[in-house]
This record gives sequence, C-alpha cells and structure tokens, in this order.
Amino acid sequence: MRKLTVPISEATVRALKVGETVSLSGVIVTGRDAAHKYIIENFVRTSGNPPQAEREVYAALKEILRDGVIYHCGPVVQKEGNTWRFVAAGPTTSIREEPYEADVIEHFGIRAVIGKGGMGAKTLEACQRLGAVYLHAIGGAASLIAQSVKEVLAVHKQEFGVPEAFWVIRVEDFPAVVTMDSHGNSLHAQIEQQSEARLSELLGK
Repeated sequence: MRKLTVPISEATVRALKVGETVSLSGVIVTGRDAAHKYIIENFVRTSGNPPQAEREVYAALKEILRDGVIYHCGPVVQKEGNTWRFVAAGPTTSIREEPYEADVIEHFGIRAVIGKGGMGAKTLEACQRLGAVYLHAIGGAASLIAQSVKEVLAVHKQEFGVPEAFWVIRVEDFPAVVTMDSHGNSLHAQIEQQSEARLSELLGK
C-alpha cells in the first residue's frame, strides 16, 4: 500500500497506476451534487471572480483543493458541543458528478477524486491531461471509513444540508484503490468492456 500525504504533488500522482492501493492522510473536503453545481455556477463560469457573498468560501476551497482531494461523500455527522464528529463517511456514487468533475479538477488543480463506481471519459481525459487520479473507496463500509476521519476542521454551505455541504476534514490512513489513473487507464471501463464481451458470449452473439 502506498501512503499519500495531502497536498499531493503531480509527480506523485503520475507515478500511480490502476490497481494500486493507497492510504491518504491530510486535509480533504467532501462535495456532492449541490457542491459541484455551486462550484460550476459561482467559480468556474465566473472565471474565478465569484459573487461577493461567495468569496470567503472560494478562498477557503482554493487553499484546500490546490493539489488536494475532493471526496464524493454525504456523511452522517454528530455534534458534540461545538465540535462535529463523523459517524458514517461512506462514498457516494460518482457518476452523478461526471458533467462537472473535469472542470472542477482543472479550476482548482485537484489531484485526486474519491468516490465509488468510477467516472466517465470526460473525467478520465482530465485526469490524464491535468495529472489527477480517481480513487475508489469501499462502499458499505461507512462506519469503518469514518474511523479515518480524525477531525472536522470546518463546514461550508451548511444550508445545502448535511449530506451536500462542504465538510473540511483531516483524515489519517484513509483506504482506497486507484481505479482511474493519469495515463488514460480505467478499471471501470475495462470491467465494463469485459462484462459486455462475456455477455455476448453467453447470448451466443
């Protein structure tokens, strides 16, 4: 298993290959459907000149996401006094962010996207061109993954609701597998092709 510390350099990312297991440590941020739509509308389409009301969030996200990691996750959280704690932190199906992810990666200089189920050709091309990877987290292990979340540092856009807000978290030894690399390889695409070929065989086509 390769240990990665966030922020991650482009050289480190480009050395990763599909099938490698990694453990992440450092500060990352969650972001799902509402978060990605918000980024596109307020930051990407404005070419980094967001509305005044969104500039504080933009500054925070720029610092976190440069050479950083975005995690497709709608956590279950618990508040203890003034402190938040992750109770469950399982990955969300990533393909829903396919229309947005390439632009988000490019705008912020993201090095890794975590989720489940993989992403499509547009994101894969962005990973290859910009030096990023997709990391597959273990579905169904939300409580186990939450043990890797050592601290909630901040939450942005809480008005989106708990699952859709940006949660800034510090993780230690977060487990994942590289399933899309910066060399144009995707385990998800390979498995889909193999499955289609096998189905054709079974159907006698």
